[in-house]
Order: sequence, then C-alpha cells, then structure tokens
Amino acid sequence: MSQGTILKDTILKNGLAHVMAAHSPLSARLVEEAGFDGIWASGFELSALYGLPDVSLVSMTQHLEMVRAMAEQSSLPIIADIDTGFGNAVNVIHAVKQYERAGAAAVVIEDKTFPKVTSLLADGRQELLRVEEFQGKIRAAIATRSNPNFLVIARTEALIAGLGEKEALDRGAAYEAAGADLIVVHSKQKTPDEVESFVRAWNGKAGIVIIPTAYPEMNEARIKDLGKISVVIYGNHAVRASVTAMKDVFARILKDRGIHNVDKDIVSVVEIFRLQKMDEVKANEKEFLA
Repeated sequence: MSQGTILKDTILKNGLAHVMAAHSPLSARLVEEAGFDGIWASGFELSALYGLPDVSLVSMTQHLEMVRAMAEQSSLPIIADIDTGFGNAVNVIHAVKQYERAGAAAVVIEDKTFPKVTSLLADGRQELLRVEEFQGKIRAAIATRSNPNFLVIARTEALIAGLGEKEALDRGAAYEAAGADLIVVHSKQKTPDEVESFVRAWNGKAGIVIIPTAYPEMNEARIKDLGKISVVIYGNHAVRASVTAMKDVFARILKDRGIHNVDKDIVSVVEIFRLQKMDEVKANEKEFLA
C-alpha cells in the first residue's frame, strides 16, 4: 500500500488526520512514537534548522534529501511542503517525480511567486501568481505523478495576502478544477474566525487542510464541528519546542556552572541509544562480526 493510500484511508476512517511537523529523521521518529497520523516535512522548520530565513533559500536538493531520510526512519505518510514548487510548472514536474520516488505521500504547492516569503512574517511580501499560471502547476503535478494516490495539495495564500474570502474561495475552486486533491487555506489572524468562515462557505468536493499556527484555539472539537476539514497540520511546533528546550537547558548549565542539576531533567543517553536503534547494531555485531 502506498503512503498516499495510507493517508487517504486515515482521512476516510477518522474524518480528520493529525499531522505534525518534523525537520529531521529523529524528529520524524518522535512524531511517529507520539501517535500522529502523518509528518509535515516543513520548509519553515528545515530553514530554521539551517539557520536561514524561510524565503526559498533552502534548495530542493536539501529538502528532498531530508524527506528521503525521514521516510527511511518512519513509516508514517509524509506531506512534503515544497513551497512554490521550486519554480514554474516545469520545475514542478521534476519535483513531483523526485518526491514521489523519495517516499512522500503528498506534496503541497502554494500559489505565491518565487521566491516566496514565509506567511506569518509581519509586513512580509506576499505576492500571488495568476490563477491560470498556478492551475498549470497543479495540472503539471497531476499529469506527472505515477500513482493516483500520491496526493497533490494546493495551498492558497489569498487570506495571508489580505485579498479576502471571495478571492480565497475562487482560487480554491479553480485549483480543485485543475485537479488538486485537497485545498490548504492559510490565515495569520489570531482567531479561527476567518478560516471558519471560509470553510463554511466552501462548496467544493475537495477536503480542506488547515495549519492553525496563528490561531491555536482551533482544536479538534472545533475543527470537526465544521465538517469539511480533512487534515490539520501542526506546522512548526517541533522546531519551536526544540529551541525552547535547548535555550532552557543551555541557560541552566551556565547558571549552575555545570550539568549536575539539569542532567536529571533531560532524556538519558540510553534513550538516545534507543532512538538510534543501537540494539540492532549490537545484535548485528553479535551475529555477523567474526
């Protein structure tokens, strides 16, 4: 069974898939152990991992290699955040071939111009492609995939760009008409009202995907009440949690002038060995090393 099929079956079975961001094979493994339904291979998180702003500086090769590495270490479906598709429709064709071969379940392509600027940046430049040009990207992705269950997900940034609900709905409908399997609607409002209004007004057959980073009170009960949302993505919480923990531990070590206090509050080296599957290494050494 393909990873895309697994993701589609989860949506059909549960009505809603919970997908957590990851930026490394280790964080992907932790997402799976926590019990999420899928992994969001976040461009924002990978950019942060490299210490770079999320403005199309991370290359397709860098992102693709991380997706491939995560797929090797986790059995969960991976939704690859490929931003604008790394260029025009020709670039999208190449990207879809590569990400499908790498083991992703889906790609998300957004309707911004290249290079993009991260969505939640205050006063960030948010420029959108012409609808027809973005439809071409979606059609190119659909025509390229070898498995019809490899999901092509279109993301409209119309609300992010301040163009209003009607523009977002019109773009969503146009992208569905071009073949998109799901539609991501994104918002930077601090409450869910804007997204809830969009979802209530949505008449398409494609399910909606939301990324409620800016409006965290949008919980599962509230999502299910709307009835049209298929996937919720927790878009950057892995890297934010990592930074929170590292800043705290580093500060405590310097304050205490040693690790004697903090050591009991962090995972043991043995736990890291477990996550690295060192037991398999030991077993293989015992069996195969002469």
